[in-house]
Amino acid sequence: MFGTIMTSARHFGDSHGRDKRPRRKVGRRQSLCRAVAVMATTLIATAAAGADERSIDKQVVVAAPIEKVWQAWTTRAGIQTFFAPDAEIDARVGGAFHIHMDPLAEPGMKGADEMRFMALQPPTMLSFDWNAPPSLPEVRAQRTFVVVRLAPVDAGSTRVTLHHTGWGEGGEWDKTYAYFDRVWPGVLAKLKASFESGPADWSEWMAQLRKAHAAPAASTPGSAPR
Repeated sequence: MFGTIMTSARHFGDSHGRDKRPRRKVGRRQSLCRAVAVMATTLIATAAAGADERSIDKQVVVAAPIEKVWQAWTTRAGIQTFFAPDAEIDARVGGAFHIHMDPLAEPGMKGADEMRFMALQPPTMLSFDWNAPPSLPEVRAQRTFVVVRLAPVDAGSTRVTLHHTGWGEGGEWDKTYAYFDRVWPGVLAKLKASFESGPADWSEWMAQLRKAHAAPAASTPGSAPR
């Protein structure tokens, strides 16, 4: 009888153990599934937030080697060939990227007066902060960000990609977004033309500015970014 009792006890213990172990495994499996579901939900939400972040993305292929295109973006002489009649450029992190669309204006109203380089990786990437035209003062007091990437297509041509981000919503933000969405293609077209037919001629632009400053009631030309 003692042997029968011991056998029964062992049987009970084995059965009890086998009943418990699967339950622990099921519990761990359920916890893992819940953790994976939470992670997936977080990733989906993050991706959706990223998709909602609006940006302006433009590109052009320029008939020039990458080193020459880099110089166009990072020197005063280069900026004058396509972007603006004058500029103050100091190509280092934190250095000036001041684009003077109206060199005759008072300080602070010349265009992108106080912009700076945020990052440089010669000759493939530069970034800078950016503001709005003086006609949009609410957004002009704040900053957006522009990343320009250069990639060689072949030995004699370069793809230029421009990414402009950091936008708010509504009001002057929407107006500023629409403004630069319209303007950046023109800037890149002038960059392309500067290597195909020569640098930009700003003489007519400057003549218009002189007339505008002579007659304060007249509006300043606004077909290029400031």
